[in-house]
Amino acid sequence: MSLPVFIFALALVLSFTILMLATRPAKASKSMQERLSTIENPVRSAKADPEGAELEKAQKRDYADRLGEFIQHYQFSKKLQLMLIHADSTMSVGTVVLSSAGAAFGCALASFLFLRSPLLAAVALVAGAAVPYGILKFKRSRRLKKFGVALPDAIDLMARALRAGHSMASSIELIAEQSPEPLAGEFEQVYQQQKFGIRFRDALLQMGERVPSKDLQFLITAILVQKETGGDLTEILDRTSHVIRERVRIEGEVRTHTAQGRLTGWILGLLPVIMLLLINLISPGYSTVLFHDPTGQKLLYAGATLIAIGGLVIRKVVDVQV
Repeated sequence: MSLPVFIFALALVLSFTILMLATRPAKASKSMQERLSTIENPVRSAKADPEGAELEKAQKRDYADRLGEFIQHYQFSKKLQLMLIHADSTMSVGTVVLSSAGAAFGCALASFLFLRSPLLAAVALVAGAAVPYGILKFKRSRRLKKFGVALPDAIDLMARALRAGHSMASSIELIAEQSPEPLAGEFEQVYQQQKFGIRFRDALLQMGERVPSKDLQFLITAILVQKETGGDLTEILDRTSHVIRERVRIEGEVRTHTAQGRLTGWILGLLPVIMLLLINLISPGYSTVLFHDPTGQKLLYAGATLIAIGGLVIRKVVDVQV
């Protein structure tokens, strides 16, 4: 398979993927459709017989839903479901598994057709299978970062509301109305759960499970301890906000001091690959011996292994927990 044909096929796949992502319905449209369906379902169930309703429900289920039901008892399915909750993703477990399988098959096929190496195709298979999980992990990290940035201001708002004479439920409602997403949505859910009769302690603990943030755990622990032991809640909230701000400040300083190490890791990991691509673009066929000669293939495998080990070591060194 020649390089232009491979580039054309890759561009075609990327264009189709971008088109599918751009034309998918937005979250607001999905929410509106779900509300309309809940309104229409009672009318349809009143007109249709139970067997027809079950048949219609079975026809609406796609392969992703069936796959999700099949693997829901396995441990990795529960972990994946928790990752979807943390990332606030609308995808299902079956959709993620199918996407992972499709990406793995596509990457392995392209690697084998272009490089003609079963081992590299196996590596591409694993890398392609990890792409959806990596996207979810990135969305989870970005959501937690936005939550952590807005949380100290929300705690200050809660403390000011309590000083003004508002109740805890009213202060949570104020946070839901005046805070940015995703913090507003989480506190709105806590407020709605209280309205439906769920205990305040359970609502807070459920929010802590949905958002695995250390700062949020500090806040939940402080509120629950004050509920059991008593004390000035506004002072506790002020101290909690101060501790969170100091932790964020120290974490920023640590990231600043370790930025050079992270940049060094990226450069050392990507430089050999970029140089190999540039050399082949300037002089086509220059590295053919590496991909077709047995000794060259062994050198490629050794180089890729050493790059991976070096990247992991550098990441371990610069990953300082605060």
